[in-house]
Amino acid sequence: MAPKIAIVIYTMYGHIGKSAYVNTLHCLSPTNCTSIVAEAILTGIQNGGGQATIYQIPETLSAEILGKLHAPPKPNYPVLTPDMLPNFDAFVFGIPTRYGNFPGQWKAFWDATGGLWMKGSLSGKYAGLFISTASLGGGQESTAIAAMSTLSHHGMIYVPFGYAHAFAKLTILSEVHGGSPWGAGTFASADGSRQPTALEIELANIQGKAFYETVKKAF
Repeated sequence: MAPKIAIVIYTMYGHIGKSAYVNTLHCLSPTNCTSIVAEAILTGIQNGGGQATIYQIPETLSAEILGKLHAPPKPNYPVLTPDMLPNFDAFVFGIPTRYGNFPGQWKAFWDATGGLWMKGSLSGKYAGLFISTASLGGGQESTAIAAMSTLSHHGMIYVPFGYAHAFAKLTILSEVHGGSPWGAGTFASADGSRQPTALEIELANIQGKAFYETVKKAF
């Protein structure tokens, strides 16, 4: 039996879940120029022989407030609520940071999983991460480390990206890029103008494949 995988994201300005600008002249491989980071994770899982569905978590802000924040429309992914989590065997969570930690929307989502925690409903399920920050010091690693507390309380099994599958790409110093052994990542810049690069998309693709290859061993 193949594992049932959900890629679960929150995005306000689209760096986790919106069509990204990718200049095909700079793609490391045309097949890796997937339009968004979440889709790149999905493509990687598919390249490894698996399947997954992309979901987004509920928004906690009103349409009025989102309008004042100049937030674009949400991507066209189904909404996943906490009660749906037990239906899956594994997850890859896409997290845009707030001050190096979960944004309020992700915090509200996890705060609503108390009933699942009491029943141990998520214990033994697998989880990976990918992250968007404004800058290099904005929380690419601290957000992942903070997430370990939530995963541990639920008894979930964290699957890091690691270095084995993409050491040369993760350690490139000739260009600015997100991503770490904790998970793929992208930078948005302080004003949100920067979009994921071809390298960041490729790292997400590689992570998706590596994640599936790890999880499928249990099935």
